[in-house]
Amino acid sequence: MTNPLQSTAPTCETRADAAAPSIAPFIEWVVTRGPVPYEAASAAMAERVAGIVAGTAPELVWLLEHPPLYTAGTSAKPEDLVAPTRLPVHRTGRGGQYTYHGPGQRVAYVMLDVRRRFGDVRAYVAALEDWIIDTLVALRVRGERWPGRVGVWVAAEATLSSGVRPLAAISELSASGRGEGSDPGHASQPRAKIAAIGVRLSRWVSSHGIALNVAPDLAHYAGIVPCGIRDAGVTSLAALGRSADLDEVDRALRAAFERRFGATTAATKAAGAVENLPIR
Repeated sequence: MTNPLQSTAPTCETRADAAAPSIAPFIEWVVTRGPVPYEAASAAMAERVAGIVAGTAPELVWLLEHPPLYTAGTSAKPEDLVAPTRLPVHRTGRGGQYTYHGPGQRVAYVMLDVRRRFGDVRAYVAALEDWIIDTLVALRVRGERWPGRVGVWVAAEATLSSGVRPLAAISELSASGRGEGSDPGHASQPRAKIAAIGVRLSRWVSSHGIALNVAPDLAHYAGIVPCGIRDAGVTSLAALGRSADLDEVDRALRAAFERRFGATTAATKAAGAVENLPIR
C-alpha cells in the first residue's frame, strides 16, 4: 500500500456532505489464516464499509496475508510497473501508487469512522503511522517518519535503548540491490521502507490500511517502483535480523492499536462477506 497523499487534495474518496455513521462501543478484531485472494478481500471490505455507513455493522480491523501480487493505487504510473507479467496486478480505489503484497507481510485493513475519530484524512494517516511505530518498538525496531513521504521507515543509524541490537547497517540492507533494502544504484540511501500505508474513504469510512513487512520475499519488489519512490528501498523485520512470527507481530499490533484507537473485541462472527472467510 502506498502514499494516499500524492497531491494537495487527499487521493481518496470522501463525501463531506454525507451523514457519518455512529460509533459502536468497540472495534472488531479479525485475523484470517492463510493467503486471502485480493478480490475476496476487496469485496469483504466494501460490504463491511457499507454496513458501517448504514449503522448495521461495527468498525473492524482485519489482519490477513495475500498471495503474491501487485496493487495499483489511483496515482499509479504505467512506467512504474517494471515487470508487468511477473505477478498479477490488481487495480484498486485506494490512494497511492504500486505496492507488493504477499506471504510474510502482515496486511491490516482498517475500517473506521474517520470523520468522528480524526476529523480529516491526514490526521488518520498520521495515526496509522504512529500505530506502526509503536508496534515496531514492541518488536525492538525503531521506525520513523520521513518528512514528505507516507509510511514508516528505518534508518541505518537507528538504535533502541536497554541493550537492544541496532538496526542492520545500510551496507547489509543494500548488498543485493532492490529487494534487500535498497533500489539498485542507491546503496548509500540512509532509509528503507518497512511499512506502507494506503487508504480510501467512502462517506468518511476508511478501507485498505497498512502493510508491514515481517518476512516477505523482498525480491518481488523488483517488479515495481514501490510507491513511486526511486531513491529509497524496502526492508523487513527479517532483513533487519529481527526474527518474529506473525502471531508475535499480531499481538504487538493489537496492543499498540488499543492504546491509540480504543478497545477491540474478537469477532465471533464477522458481519458481511468476511464471515465467509476463515477467521480466528
